[in-house]
Amino acid sequence: MIGDGMGLSQLSAAIYSSPTPLALEEFKVIGFQKSYSSSDLITDSAAGATAFACGVKTYNGAIGLTQDTLPCLSILEEAEQRGLATGLVVTSSIVHATPASFAAHQKMRIFYERIAEDMAASGVDLLIGGGKRYFDRRNEDDRDLLAEMQARGYLVRDYFNGDLDQVKPDPNLNFVFFTADNQPLPVNQGRSYLAYASRLGTEFLDLRGKDKGFFLVIEGSQIDWANHANEGKLAIQETLDFDRSVGEVLAFARRRGNTLVIVTADHESGGMALEQGSKQGRVKPEFTTNGHTGSLVPVYAYGPGADAFAGIYENTAIYSKMRHFFGWDTDQNSALQLNKTTTQTLNN
Repeated sequence: MIGDGMGLSQLSAAIYSSPTPLALEEFKVIGFQKSYSSSDLITDSAAGATAFACGVKTYNGAIGLTQDTLPCLSILEEAEQRGLATGLVVTSSIVHATPASFAAHQKMRIFYERIAEDMAASGVDLLIGGGKRYFDRRNEDDRDLLAEMQARGYLVRDYFNGDLDQVKPDPNLNFVFFTADNQPLPVNQGRSYLAYASRLGTEFLDLRGKDKGFFLVIEGSQIDWANHANEGKLAIQETLDFDRSVGEVLAFARRRGNTLVIVTADHESGGMALEQGSKQGRVKPEFTTNGHTGSLVPVYAYGPGADAFAGIYENTAIYSKMRHFFGWDTDQNSALQLNKTTTQTLNN
């Protein structure tokens, strides 16, 4: 689970603004990761997410590539190849930098239509987020990627069919639901699907994964956007919305007893500080920048394997710790390979 742009100050502001304890306060294992990229001390979301996904430091803007622009097999792709169920649930467009880094391979994060091609061909079992336009009303070609996905066994639905909670996915089919044509609304304008989508995602993938398990990425994408805009109240609201989804996933993990939950951020953004005059229930957040910062990022872990996430380490270590939890660290990553379609898409 990734709270994009969510550093300690965003969490502190949310804790002091909430009348009840946050789900994040229930985590007993907490560490810190170094978020810098190969090109800059201040990472962007693409390089930060690629570090989680592939275990490599890369340049800002890279999607699922090494710093030498070579495709790297992500942990989500490896899970898919090993027969696990996989999913991406976000409050941005599904082709945005963070989700893209787990299921696409492109030299620049702004190549949204090419990322959509990679996503459509990825075989990911569950996709929930915005960005429908990059799949069926494309500028680069006349392809209808949604029709192609349906032909490959996806149940495809979107906001025209009603809200997400009005659509019942079939566990025998892959499922994609578009929450917006481009970017979903911010939470203060009525967006409310993340907590429900997180609960649906865990339950759906649990059925899909059967005895092999699943790998799910959930992102509270718009915490970052509020920080960039220096809108402190909205940043708190987005963090609280993300925390509700954390609560849903923790509830699932407690019931199952065999699920590792990791919560972190790709970076801090805004350089948020809680100013003099702040009080419980009335926080005064201020910002030092409208960009990202190089602050260490907290990592929260719950469940079997959680103890490995204590301490201070590189962001790439999250990838290796997840592979160790799955028992894959005795295999070399090179033993599994990217499919030819993905590599050809990148080359083109």
